Amino acid sequence: MSSVGIKGYAYCLNHVPELGLHYGNTPYVERHHHKGESEYLKNLPEHMQSFEDARDYAPNQAYIGGFPLSEYEAKKQPWYENRLTGSSRYGKFGEIMPEDEFLGLMDICDVFDIIWLEKGFAASVKEKLAQDPIINDHVLARLEAGHDLSEIETEVKDHLALPLYFDNKVVGCARNGHEVDECLFAYVLLENLACKAGGVLALLHMLENTGVAPEEIDFVIECSEEAAGDMNQRGGGNFAKSVAEIAGCVNASGCDVRGFCAGPVNAMLAAASQVASGLRKNCVVLAGGAIPKLYMNSRDHVKKGMPALEDCLGNFAIMLVPDDGTNPVIRLDAVGKHSVGSGASPQAVTSALVFEPLQKIGLTFTDVDKFAAELHTPEITLPAGAGDVPLASTKMIAALAVMKKVIEKADMMNFVKEKGLVGYAHTQGHIPSGVPFVGPACEAIKEGSMNRVMIIGKGSLFLARLTNLADGASFLIEPSSGGAGAVVSKEDVKALILEVLSEITEKLQ
Repeated sequence: MSSVGIKGYAYCLNHVPELGLHYGNTPYVERHHHKGESEYLKNLPEHMQSFEDARDYAPNQAYIGGFPLSEYEAKKQPWYENRLTGSSRYGKFGEIMPEDEFLGLMDICDVFDIIWLEKGFAASVKEKLAQDPIINDHVLARLEAGHDLSEIETEVKDHLALPLYFDNKVVGCARNGHEVDECLFAYVLLENLACKAGGVLALLHMLENTGVAPEEIDFVIECSEEAAGDMNQRGGGNFAKSVAEIAGCVNASGCDVRGFCAGPVNAMLAAASQVASGLRKNCVVLAGGAIPKLYMNSRDHVKKGMPALEDCLGNFAIMLVPDDGTNPVIRLDAVGKHSVGSGASPQAVTSALVFEPLQKIGLTFTDVDKFAAELHTPEITLPAGAGDVPLASTKMIAALAVMKKVIEKADMMNFVKEKGLVGYAHTQGHIPSGVPFVGPACEAIKEGSMNRVMIIGKGSLFLARLTNLADGASFLIEPSSGGAGAVVSKEDVKALILEVLSEITEKLQ
């Protein structure tokens, strides 16, 4: 059986309500469409959460590993009316970074002088970032001293720079990268730098969590939904290497994998294949967040008098290594694939991604402890009419299990409760699709409380106006069988041959 070990993982959030207010796609388009403040935009600031609100919101703590998912599922709902107490910005997997520090991190990640921060604000942020245990001196030294506020105001007024806010005050700006190239205008570059900075934060936490030195990283695959390039190649850029550069991974190379919501699972499989073949000694799969997705459903949140919950960028990083018998593994002999001819109905997608890979290796639905598909926080999606997405996904799996006569219809909801998950990920597009559960699944497998988990990524390709096809991929995580899938060196092969020859010689004598 071919398998690859999962050595480590990190999950981080960046609480950025003012980036969302000004540059999240829903309020941004509303502001430009109405050429002023609509009723929704006037009311949105009153529904924005403080950092403490976001820190104490149960789904956010679940995402960063602030407490076990079993406790999360038992928490009283609605979660925004039943905040946690005594929460830390740091969890087992990562952190929730405040907006001022994240603006500083974007400046750190900027190598083309796009981000300008006001001098006093930059100095304040530097002191705060210095207290973050994963922001080392190498990274912190990249933070610029800053500019006078008058310089920033001139950039905004005369050169189309976008103002950056904190505490309702202008504290910096994002500048244009070109006079006529729309792909290099400030809005796009701000979006890309935020994605890059989130990826850097997750990678730094992953390195800390694993004890791996940056120099040891061999290859990085980035799988967000952003596109870096210019007018001649709008999506041709490389987030992966740009993230690795800031984190000090001097021996790494990298590339980007795109697939909308199915991107992370496809990236995991691409990385696992390279490690299993021996091409890479390790691979890190990571992604930063998407500014346009901030406050995507906030119109409905405001209308219903609840907090505007989509105020965080979501990031993750996962490290894959050869199976040496010590880490949970991805099985590469049971990978789900949604082919062109599979069909786009929920039943067809579920069959391709769940039933068929299990059937291939002689397993069935009940042999899996948990199915992790789309893990959107239901309090975000329900008010907007999108339903409880994780619940709907698990119900479809249960319905297929009934059709295949694996379980009885009367047992469907027991199956859903036992095998499903309560959503806890932000609506960051690619982030919710399966990958948030890789870390908790590995922890449970190492503890012995789970034996087999399926990670599922699903996507809608019509978003690019190229095809109406659905997309998806899946894989299983299990305990290692003892390194059977490990990459064997030439020296090991030679030693094994000599050992066999010695045994044969002894028997002949």
